[in-house]
This record gives sequence, C-alpha cells and structure tokens, in this order.
Amino acid sequence: MNAVTAISAVQTKQLELTILMPCLNEAETLAVCIGKARAFLDRSRISGEVLIADNGSTDGSQEIATAIGARVVPVAQKGYGAALLGGIAAAKGRFIIMGDADDSYDFGALDAFVSRLRDGADLVMGNRFQGGIEAGAMPLLHRYLGNPVLSFIGRLFFRIQTGDFHCGLRGFNANSIRKLDLQTTGMEFASEMVVRGALAGLRIEEVPTTLKPDGRSRAPHLRTWRDGWRHLKFLLVYNPRWMFFIPGAVLSGLGLLFAALLVVGPLRVINNLSLDLNTFVAACFMVVTGIQLITFGAISRYYAQITGILPANPRSDWLTRTISTDRLASNAAICFTGGALFFGYAVLRWAHLGFGPLNDSEIPRIVVMGLSLIVISFQAFFSAFLLGVLEIPVKRLKAGQAGRSDASVGFAEK
Repeated sequence: MNAVTAISAVQTKQLELTILMPCLNEAETLAVCIGKARAFLDRSRISGEVLIADNGSTDGSQEIATAIGARVVPVAQKGYGAALLGGIAAAKGRFIIMGDADDSYDFGALDAFVSRLRDGADLVMGNRFQGGIEAGAMPLLHRYLGNPVLSFIGRLFFRIQTGDFHCGLRGFNANSIRKLDLQTTGMEFASEMVVRGALAGLRIEEVPTTLKPDGRSRAPHLRTWRDGWRHLKFLLVYNPRWMFFIPGAVLSGLGLLFAALLVVGPLRVINNLSLDLNTFVAACFMVVTGIQLITFGAISRYYAQITGILPANPRSDWLTRTISTDRLASNAAICFTGGALFFGYAVLRWAHLGFGPLNDSEIPRIVVMGLSLIVISFQAFFSAFLLGVLEIPVKRLKAGQAGRSDASVGFAEK
C-alpha cells in the first residue's frame, strides 16, 4: 500500500472502532499494546479491530501481531505519517483511535475517546499535560519547551483551543479525516491533522491522557530538532498571515515611522544620541523588506485559496477579487515613476551644486527614497508575473474540467 494514495476505502461491513498502531520494529512492546487494545474491545463490547500499519519492520513485529489476532497492513513508504495514512485507508472502523505501539499509552483506557466520538466529535485529542506525565516519560526539552511552544504557536496561528498538539493518542471519525486528504508523511502529520481539521471546521475536543515511559530498549524514532523543525515549518507554511503579513506589516510600519521622522533632517533623542542619515537608510530598507513580505503573503494566500489548500474567508475573498498580475504591474509602474522622479530631482540638485561634495544630507535622503521606490517597483513587477505563473496550472485544470463537463452534457443530449 502506498500511503500517498488518496484515503478512500469502501468497506463491505463497517465496524465501530479501529485501534490503529503504526509500527516499525516494535517487537518488544507490540504484544502488550495489542493485548490491552483487544481487552478494551472485549470489555466494552465494541465491534472493532486492532490494525497494525507496519512500516517495514525487520524484527518479526508482523508475525507477533498476526499471531495474537491483529490485522497487519504493510505500508511501503517510510515515515510516521505515511504509516498512519496507510492505516487510515485500510481501517474498517467508523471511528479510529491511533496510538504508538511503544506501550507509553494505555490502550485499555479508551472509554473517554469513544464516548466523545459517539457524541459527535470529529477529532478527540489526548492531553498529556492534563492527564499526567510520569517521570522519564518525556524528555525535559520536549516537556517544557518543544511541546508547549509548538502547541502555543498552533493555538495562536489557527485559533484552536488544543492544549497538546502532538499527543500520539487521538481518536477521530474516519470519514471526517479521510475527507481532509492529509499529505505529510513525517512526524508533522500530527500537526497537519489538527490544523487541517480546524480549518475544515471539524469539531475538536480533548480528554486527559496519561503518558508513561515506553517499554523499548532502543532509542525512539523521534528526532528532537529535525522533527520539531518539521512541525514548525508546517505551521508557518499553512499560515501566510503570521509567516508574511504580520512580520511585513511590523517592518513596514516601523520603517515608515522612522523614515517620516527623519525625512526632513536629523532627530536628537538625548544629548549624546541623534538619528540621522544612516538610520534613515535603515528605515528605508525595513520598508522595502516589509513590502516584499506583504507581497509574498498576498500571493501565498491567493494561491492557497484558488487551489483549495486553505478555506476562503471574507479577507481572502477580497484579496482574490483584488489582486491580479495587471494590477500589481500597474502599481509597480507607479512606484518606478515616483522613484525615478525623486532620483532625477536629486541629480538635478547635485548638478546645481556643480557635482561637488554634498555637505547637506537632504540630497542623499532624496536619493535613498528614490532608490527605495525603484526597488519596490521591481519587486512588485516580478511578483506580478510570479502570480501569473502560479495561476497557469489552476486555469488549465479548470478549463479541462469545464471541457469534460461540456462533453458529458453533449453525450447525454445525444
């Protein structure tokens, strides 16, 4: 099974619950986890299955799982997310509860997850910080820095009231998650499920979950800095507002403020500190950088909407109606004209002085303003055509769909 295949599975007989465990060489703990999961199903009288998404184990994990009654589905593509994608595609349950096969989560205590799912929740997250983390179960760096910081960023960026973004024990409505068309194949899959679910308007809830030290003698597959960066990268990529717009607005605002204060001359702050031409130059650079970030943000959000990566909202709808290659190119021409006029005026003033030394900083200020506008115009001009390039595959896809639709109508009329 290839995990990047679209998640869609038509089952002849649907069970209520699939307990899904991704597996890569978990022979030491797999039997214990499966035993707890099967005991929970028997005790709760739930029609369900234990499904092992094996990611290429070489320690006999597959034989162990099969021998004690679990179903094994092989997933060729490597990665935590890839294994889960393959398992979700193959699951027969109406609900799926996923968890690591390292015996750090208690598969015998899933009642709260099932109850919330039966009550209509689409995604039920475990929260280890509420349920308790036993000594040695989580590295201090993860417990006090990595998880809290990344979870805070996720709540800030996407307005999700989830306290533990990366808990490996979570339950969900299988159809709701399949419709999200999740794509990431690494550890960042945990973040993608929450973020894409929230953007799609799914009902997300939390239940306290305990975490204990895993039962393996080997090191975990998780790599702190590599996987932490992949989570952070995903959060930034899916939020152009925080990635581009807000930093760009801050830089532009500060740059414009200092440029306005210094455009007429130096500004004395205190007796021994005054701001002059060098600060004015730095302020103009801030404006140039800020406007470029805002332009990137606008293009990113526009592309995310027209391709369906991010859902529409009133601001993005306005942006989609407003931004275009022609409009950006026209604005670039206006900026270039203004910059050229400033630069030309400065040259004329310098010529009036016989092209001699410039003891007054007025002319250099005008030159810097002119050059800044010219740089901004080039940025806007080439960004306009980048936007046009990004629109090409979307327009071709829509044209192809329209052509097929017309052909179907014509065939039906015949």
